[in-house]
Amino acid sequence: MKVMLEPVTHNSTHIADNYQHVMERIHKAARSAGRDPASIRLVVVTKTQPLDIIRTVIEAGAHFLGENYAEEAISKKQGLVNYPGIGWHMIGHVQSRKAELVVTYFNYLHSLDNLKLANRLNRFANILGCIFPLLLEFNVSGESSKYGWPAWQEETWEKLLPEIRQVLDLSNIKVHGLMTMAPFFPDPEQARPYFQRLCRLQQFLIRRLPQSDWSELSMGMSADFEVAVQEGATWVRIGQAILGPRQTN
Repeated sequence: MKVMLEPVTHNSTHIADNYQHVMERIHKAARSAGRDPASIRLVVVTKTQPLDIIRTVIEAGAHFLGENYAEEAISKKQGLVNYPGIGWHMIGHVQSRKAELVVTYFNYLHSLDNLKLANRLNRFANILGCIFPLLLEFNVSGESSKYGWPAWQEETWEKLLPEIRQVLDLSNIKVHGLMTMAPFFPDPEQARPYFQRLCRLQQFLIRRLPQSDWSELSMGMSADFEVAVQEGATWVRIGQAILGPRQTN
């Protein structure tokens, strides 16, 4: 069955309604899988959205905001100083030269995808005197447009372990789990095998590296988040289903 995203406007009442509707859908999907709805947290993706829209969704109840570009998030954060309790999550690909900005201005990173970046993050976290929390991103589809450690062939997972161990040994970053982006499908059921693969990878890492924390799974976006929740997501990253189309200049 094809699931079409419902049209969304930028009217503040509609945004609040959309936020509540998405939360209800998350809770319903969790209950359908026998999960506690409180175990799933929503990151509202605010990429390209203006401050008035972001204020509206915060006032509707959003606690975590997801951004793809560090500089864009910094300017927004400066314009939202009246909302100090918001958690800022970097969810996009991070170039190594942006590592200092990420550690300085964000509370969480979903998309660590290489050892070089890990070392840079660790260095700046050490300078700031913090332990920076993050997730490891894996490409479970094989799509060339996706970032992450290559994990679409399960027989190659063992080869990933030496580099992952080096990441885990860094003292000023803390791995809490895994992240992926499934391919986009009109029918969200088609994304299910990719979420299931990330869950199997999680179980593999729990077995092979049991001293580390693999409890978090960041997966699922506007088109497929209910399937992701059913398959074990603890973070879902949703923008358009709440805020409508991304804004363009």
